[in-house]
Amino acid sequence: MINFTPIVRPWFLKRVKESESWLHRTREVQTRELDHLLAVGRRTLWGVEHGLEEAWDYDSFRKALPKPVTYPELRPWIMRMIEGEKDILWEGVTMNYAQSSGTSDGKSKYIPITDESFHRAHYKGGADVVAHYLNLYPDSHIFAGKSFILGGSFANELSLNPGVRVGDLSANLIENINPIANMVRVPSKETALMQDWLTKLPALVEESLHEDITNISGVPSWFLTVLKEVMKRAGAGCIQDVWPNLEVFFHGGISMEPYRDQYAKITSSSMRYLETYNASEGFFAVQNAIDDHSMLLLLDCGTFYEFIPIDQVDSEYPEILPAWKVEQGEVYALVITSCNGLWRYPIGDTVRIESVDPLKITIAGRTKNYINAFGEELMVQNAEAALTKVCHELGCEIANYTAAPVYAADNRRGRHEWLIEFVREPESVELFAELLDKALQQENSDYEAKRSHGIFLDPLTVIKGKRGVFESWLAATGKLGGQRKVPRLSNSRHPMDEILEFNR
Repeated sequence: MINFTPIVRPWFLKRVKESESWLHRTREVQTRELDHLLAVGRRTLWGVEHGLEEAWDYDSFRKALPKPVTYPELRPWIMRMIEGEKDILWEGVTMNYAQSSGTSDGKSKYIPITDESFHRAHYKGGADVVAHYLNLYPDSHIFAGKSFILGGSFANELSLNPGVRVGDLSANLIENINPIANMVRVPSKETALMQDWLTKLPALVEESLHEDITNISGVPSWFLTVLKEVMKRAGAGCIQDVWPNLEVFFHGGISMEPYRDQYAKITSSSMRYLETYNASEGFFAVQNAIDDHSMLLLLDCGTFYEFIPIDQVDSEYPEILPAWKVEQGEVYALVITSCNGLWRYPIGDTVRIESVDPLKITIAGRTKNYINAFGEELMVQNAEAALTKVCHELGCEIANYTAAPVYAADNRRGRHEWLIEFVREPESVELFAELLDKALQQENSDYEAKRSHGIFLDPLTVIKGKRGVFESWLAATGKLGGQRKVPRLSNSRHPMDEILEFNR
């Protein structure tokens, strides 16, 4: 295949120059995005009912919508969109929806993917990933071969109008991608959109085995399974023995940290990694430095960003800050207004501000995926760092995990309980638990305070998970495959108790 990289590189590097021009201009660039969103919003039924006709700047926008807009508030409007009504939350008729796991009322969540969000958010963000990668690595040859993009499927569970598609974000993106892109990517659209992973996995291996793969994109946990199957089929000890020109993994969806050691064992030392933040609600950020895993917030990709201080997440009327007022080092819940018709919508992620100019973030966790049962505010970011440290120390590997509180009873104080499925087990699970408890105290001062002298919290406990226990639970809940994830930290015993039923 001809190496097209030198031909397309100048076009991509123009985009890098645009992002470099954001320096000292966060407010200006974000205000321009809000102006466009409000111009469209005024013409929608949502906008008319919620006073967007009077919203002409940030201050009047905040007055029109004085508090975050939750999904239960949006659900009836989105259902009208699915039924074919136009100009509801965004202009026109919307035919594509990203389906995510449950909301508080137990129903699936449907995120509109408008024509504008396809192009101004998701595809533009994807191009930004490539642009920043080519800028970081001038020796790249990624357009000399093919991309292996791992995605989910459609799983329409509604009585839908003809043409309406509901499924994983990745399925919607693959379905609507420019046909030219299909010439340089694997697998085929038919295989990529398969629902049954028992048949999909061998098909993925078969279609990719003899291709010249230069880059892969997907969720680390799922791609690890696919790569191991490819190597097994080829009888290879390293994935570059199968694809010698593979140079980069564009990853997102979950933290890469627990998987880095496992990827290091199946890839050559030249393998590169670039983190992305592409959610159902939009494409938000991309890593733009080699030795810095924080991500540059994409200021002109159809999203206006706001931030709620973490200690006000549960407030009905929290303080909500625009992007130009956040502080470095602080953790916030992310709120978006975007060209998919979401207005002041908290997406459920928490982010840490690593730099304010340029505005760079790391993902700290989920607003509902952390443990604060005892005032410890343990976030996924803390858990991942502690697990990585202990695994290094004991030479073990983790496939999956979840953690939940055990509340005080009888003569026992409260504690955290962890269910961990190991790829390679430690010699002593009890020692693993002891070291994990210490590592968490090092990572989180609130947890350390609650554990101090054993006054408030007992040491955590670890339950060894059976091989495949998490996959069994995901399959039983209908969430196996694609971008479905195991909840890492929970403030309640759900889903821990459900998963433990599969561990008997």
